[in-house]
This record gives sequence, C-alpha cells and structure tokens, in this order.
Amino acid sequence: MTVEMTALLDRIIQGDALTCLRSLPDCCIDLVFTSPPYADNRKNTYKGIPIAEYVDWFLPLSLELKRVLKNDGTFVLNIKERTEDGERQTYVIELILEMKKQGWLWTEEFIWCKKNCYPGKWPNRFRDSWERCLQFNKQKSFKMYQEAVMVPIGDWSKRRLSKLSATDLRRDESRVGSGFGKNVSNWLGKQYVYPTNVLHLPTECANRGHSASFPVSLPAWFIKLFTQEEDLVLDPFMGSGTTAIACLDLGRHYVGIEAMESYQKLAHESIERWRAANRSNSRQMALWK
Repeated sequence: MTVEMTALLDRIIQGDALTCLRSLPDCCIDLVFTSPPYADNRKNTYKGIPIAEYVDWFLPLSLELKRVLKNDGTFVLNIKERTEDGERQTYVIELILEMKKQGWLWTEEFIWCKKNCYPGKWPNRFRDSWERCLQFNKQKSFKMYQEAVMVPIGDWSKRRLSKLSATDLRRDESRVGSGFGKNVSNWLGKQYVYPTNVLHLPTECANRGHSASFPVSLPAWFIKLFTQEEDLVLDPFMGSGTTAIACLDLGRHYVGIEAMESYQKLAHESIERWRAANRSNSRQMALWK
C-alpha cells in the first residue's frame, strides 16, 4: 500500500464525494458500500437530487468508483426508487443500464427486508418494507467469502433429510458447478447452509442524529462476504459513520467521505465511543486473565 493511501486509512474526509474520489489512487479499494442520497428525499439534509437528474448526477461518481475499486473488488449500492405522482419512478433501472455502459457488471441484487418496519398505508400502495442492495463488479471473477455468511440450516432439515427418497439420492449434480444441485442428501450432517439473497435485518431504531441511517448489520454482512481482515472499505456517503463502525467491528480498514461537516463530526463521535468501549472491554479482559 502506498504512503499516500496509508495516510487515508481509517479517516473520514469532509467534502464533495466526486471531488474527494478524484484524489484517491487507482485500484486501491476492496469494497465500496454506500447508500447515496435518494432522489428528492430529505431536501433539508442533502438538498435533494431531482428525479430527472439523478442518473446524470450519479454516473460521474460510479465512474470514479470503478477507477478506485480493485479489479477483484465489489461495489454494493443500497438504493430504493421513489414514488412520484402515484407511480414508481424508473431512475434506478435507468442507472443500472447506464452503469453497464460504463463497463460495470450487474452481478446480483440483494433485498434488505426490514424486519421491524412499522405499519403504514397510502391511497394506492402500502408502506415500503424493503430496499435494494445492488452488487456491481468490474470482472466476472471477484473476491467472495461465502462461508463467512452461512446461516443455521433450520428446522426443515429434521423432517426433509430424515426421509430421503431414491430420487433425492440420484438427482444430478449442479450444472453450474456448485457441487450441490438438486441432490438433497448433500446437506446431510450439515449445520450451516448458504443464505439467500434476501437479508432479514431490522432497521436502525435510533438514527443517531442522521435522517437516513441504516443498521450496522447491513454493511457488516457485505463486508464479511466480500472482504477479509485488513482489507479497505470505502463509503463515499458516510453519514453518521455506520460503515466505519462495521469495519472496526470486523477488523477492516475504512475510508469515508461526507459532504456535511455536522455528519462528519457525528461519525467521529460514534467512532470515538466505539474505541472507548473497546478499550474498556480490553482492560476488563486483561483483568479477568
């Protein structure tokens, strides 16, 4: 890692995201995880980006993110289409298509299902309880550590695996090379399985002074999936510092960018509280030894 990049480790830069991104070296980031301002939302906070201008606003950012991301790195974009005049707008779909023209591969779409979303109703729809997490890559081969996010196999296995049919035992292996395919017997004796692309995570109950904070568990899940310890994670819209806290929890480095000075300060306060709490825990562990 260059001296220039080492100086940026575990820092939150205050300034415009596009301008600050241009100061980062090429191919230095292992994972980009971010949730940019949504179209026309929270105008008092980020002034809002009009729906008609959203794609043009984001494309210079995505081009810079492509430049700073390592060839085997991943970009995860947390975003949700806005409803306007009684219908869903299409700017997220348009953005995906334009990013593909930039050379991005749209590899996967994860759904963040908000477990504790409170009730609501509009004249022609119900309250949103999910958001997109779009995965983009520069190439088909990228770093991915699936074992890091495995989940307990669940109660279904007790009934299903106790009565395997002859058909279950002779089903062909996967045509895509996964090693499992339709042969259910492959899961005999397994305690953990790979998760789906639907993440059931609660929303952030306390917004910590930010109008759109997400839970630490959201970036943490993707950090575990796409990085290893000491890897570098970038959030160009750092907000209250949630991505940074997830990196600290998991032993990763971070670099953040935040346009609002008040949010940069809020993020630093969150990080200092994390460091203080962990220093206290370390002292207690030393005493117990």
